[in-house]
Amino acid sequence: MFQPNMFESHHHLLEMGNRTPENGMDLIRDDGYESKSGTDNMEAASGDDDDPNDRPNKKKRYHRHTQLQIQEMESFFKEFPHPDDKQRKELGRRLGLEPLQVKFWFQNKRTQMKSQHERHENTHLRNENEKLRAENIRYKEALRNAACPSCGGPASVGEMSFDEQHLRIENVRLREEIDRISGLAAKYVGKPMQSYPQFSSGASRSVDLGVGSFGATAGFSGEIFGASELLRSVSGPSDADKPMIIELAVAAMEELLRMAQTGEPLWLPNSDGMGHVLNEDEYVRMFPRGIGPKPLGLKSEASRESAVVIMNHINLVEILMDTNQWSSVFSNIVSRAVTLEILSTGVAGNYNGALQVMTAEFQVPSPLVPTRETYFVRYCKQHGDGIWAVVDVSLDNLRPATISKCRRRPSGCLIQELPNGYSKVTWVEHVEVDDRAVHNIYKLLVNSGLAFGARRWVAILDRQCERLASVMASNISSGDVGVISSPKGRKSMLKLAERMVMSFCTGVGASTAHTWTTLSGSGADDVRVMTRKSMDDPGRPPGIVLSAATSFWLPVPPKRVFEFLRNENSRNEWDILSNGGLVQEMAHIANGRDPGNSVSLLRVNSANSSQSNMLILQESCSDATGSYVIYAPVDIIAMNVVLSGGDPDYVALLPSGFAILPDGGDHQTGGITEVGSLLTVAFQILVDSVPTAKLSLGSVATVNSLIKCTVERIKAALLNDAA
Repeated sequence: MFQPNMFESHHHLLEMGNRTPENGMDLIRDDGYESKSGTDNMEAASGDDDDPNDRPNKKKRYHRHTQLQIQEMESFFKEFPHPDDKQRKELGRRLGLEPLQVKFWFQNKRTQMKSQHERHENTHLRNENEKLRAENIRYKEALRNAACPSCGGPASVGEMSFDEQHLRIENVRLREEIDRISGLAAKYVGKPMQSYPQFSSGASRSVDLGVGSFGATAGFSGEIFGASELLRSVSGPSDADKPMIIELAVAAMEELLRMAQTGEPLWLPNSDGMGHVLNEDEYVRMFPRGIGPKPLGLKSEASRESAVVIMNHINLVEILMDTNQWSSVFSNIVSRAVTLEILSTGVAGNYNGALQVMTAEFQVPSPLVPTRETYFVRYCKQHGDGIWAVVDVSLDNLRPATISKCRRRPSGCLIQELPNGYSKVTWVEHVEVDDRAVHNIYKLLVNSGLAFGARRWVAILDRQCERLASVMASNISSGDVGVISSPKGRKSMLKLAERMVMSFCTGVGASTAHTWTTLSGSGADDVRVMTRKSMDDPGRPPGIVLSAATSFWLPVPPKRVFEFLRNENSRNEWDILSNGGLVQEMAHIANGRDPGNSVSLLRVNSANSSQSNMLILQESCSDATGSYVIYAPVDIIAMNVVLSGGDPDYVALLPSGFAILPDGGDHQTGGITEVGSLLTVAFQILVDSVPTAKLSLGSVATVNSLIKCTVERIKAALLNDAA
């Protein structure tokens, strides 16, 4: 049976979206359409060298498709607007058409959709211009009719400029919005703002996306989502602070919208041609008040990035406004997050007007980069049909006794609905931070914006949207091979891999919830270790877990490192535990456009009988800002339950793996400019199955030796190849 590959069909679509400054794309609509493709196009594509003088005398021939053919292709177009060669051949075979005829029908259809969208956009812009023109006329009339406060006569231009009149009208509008949000907040607690009661810590409503994996996992949420005493020790705002928080959130929303929609000179193109960086002088001119001047010792980081993602705009809003889902989707950048208090849940059953006070910790997957902890308010607002915005802004001024190392100016995203379940996301990230504690080998990366900037947020979101689309697929793709026999088994295996990735990401960074101990010296590649006791956790084996990690620089491009580490054929070059055995891929699930984005089940056929037929679950994933290869040994019996569609939450995992980041700089090798890699290697090992046992120095020495030996093998293999 023909099974199309969903991600191959999106590849060309998203590539086209990245070719324009606004990340536009061929927008697809479901209008009726009749093709004129066929014979003339086929002749043009055949490459026959006819005499050009004869061409005007040739009568163009058109092939009019039957109604059945059109209906079939229309239906296929809705799911796969960019069919690949295999899909075109199969569709042509079913409909009695040549693959080239199918190709040209789809080309014409996409062109028509694009033209319709452009007409719609032009109409919308004309309407907006008319509104602005009418508004300008009203402002001028108001200024002309304004009375002088001293004599009662017409006011002169010197007494009130047009800009002042506009600001007064804008202030009235903002005051109305503040009053509206205050009213909403009072409505939900039944009391006026000044006497708000405290909500329970961590309050958050759950949103089901129909997949069940983007949310807290039983027995696992405490570690993932930041239920640490450190974050929970931050109290919610006082009753007296809440009116000021609402006013600050409304002003931050206005700033975010202008930041997202304004071009030069506020935003300047990045040096690499991707994304934008902020012109700070222009920012100060446009937003003279803001949240106050930059504190001493902090430096500014600001960036903007846009992308088209494969997710409905409403689901995106739900993910951003639900702390558990937000932490889960962005687990490799959000190490912990807590909702301290919900001031408003929104109106009419959605998040329009939702307002919540939060604290979160942001990370880079390495112990060498300190995390950034912020205390902020998050505000969500709908700005028209299919247009939403979510903004964060720091509340550090409410904690004057605290010395902040990271202050979040209005940051967040503008989400615009597109056809066929796509959305355009424009992300603005604007912080002031003290990054002096960042290790030297990571400074270039942090300064480039790839560590915490808008590009990383958007790249992670795009990647996770692809992954979620794969999880929700109801069929077994032709790209899925091996022992997977049912859609349920496919979904269970993807959910288990997702939990494995989340566990790895939350345990590899420099979160303040972790206490890393350096084993030797002061070099960048020192091994750092920490211990955790695992008890009553169905997702982990009981006992004492020793985590070890090290980070170092390699003069090898990240893509080369990623391909080497993810390939099962080169695994025995670095994996000591496989003991040189043959590694066989038993199952493979592609879950992204990049061929490297996949989940695999590997079997190690080792000569050592105690490790014979050991199974390894592995996920490899890559985006524009980093790559990961994460794996964990799995029990054969438990894995059989998962492959048959059973609950994966009770499969015990101790994930290990690699985080591969670009180093943020360019290096010349043989006249070719290349980027080096920052590689973090992390292991988790059960050193004692008794949770109350004491950790032995022998266990630490063994893990230290294991990780150092792995690093040496990786360096030897990659540097020898590079040489």
